[in-house]
Amino acid sequence: MGRQPFENRPAHWVLSEMGKSVLRPGGQELTHALVDELTVSAEDDVIEFAPGRGATAKHVLDRDPNSYIGVERDRKAAAALADEITGSDREIRVGTAGDTELGSTSADVVYGEAMLTMQPDDGKTQIISEANRLLRSGGVYGIHELGLRSDDLDDATTSRIHEDLSQVLNVNAGPLSGTEWVELLDSAGFDEIWRGQAPMKLLDPRRVISDEGLLGALRIGFNVATTPAARNRIQEMRRIFNRYDQQLHAIAIVARKR
Repeated sequence: MGRQPFENRPAHWVLSEMGKSVLRPGGQELTHALVDELTVSAEDDVIEFAPGRGATAKHVLDRDPNSYIGVERDRKAAAALADEITGSDREIRVGTAGDTELGSTSADVVYGEAMLTMQPDDGKTQIISEANRLLRSGGVYGIHELGLRSDDLDDATTSRIHEDLSQVLNVNAGPLSGTEWVELLDSAGFDEIWRGQAPMKLLDPRRVISDEGLLGALRIGFNVATTPAARNRIQEMRRIFNRYDQQLHAIAIVARKR
């Protein structure tokens, strides 16, 4: 059975196939700020939801935590990452963020990026509740997601943004305002302790160079130029991102378990 054509695949798969390794809405800069605020230390047990290609995992592991578990639902991605992340108390497991099957109160730090946005409301709640279950009292949970810049967008505009993003990304896309993200965290037993934000410039050439390096950006550009189906998808993504440039941004939050 062959792979689905580019036009039917989720956007993150298309971008990854073209060589893009940083798929977070705020880029490496916001990811690094998030990791700094998580203050991972040698005493911490860390769990990451959906590590993907492992860009953030490697940054966290540079801080030499006591243990690290990445929970990745994509078997192929998990196998590839398991070959790269080795050593004592470093593990990649196949599983889902909403039901990891890991032990309760087994972590000091839990984080996940660019995943909650793609969940319906009940899926967001389930994953955040799972993070709470995994954390010890006082532990911290970090997220890095797509957000709405304003708390005051009317329902029709919000609905249109969700629909257009879902169509172009080929996944459910439900960005929330900062207040809504914090309310979700609060209802699951978390208190916000830090918030960061960045423009949503995932496909902006300057952001691509910043995230991937000049050679990486050139490689991506060549791959896109020589793959018409992917080029069409990415051009449509950029069109929608540009349309909602004033309404969308990237948001990162660190919250402490009560």
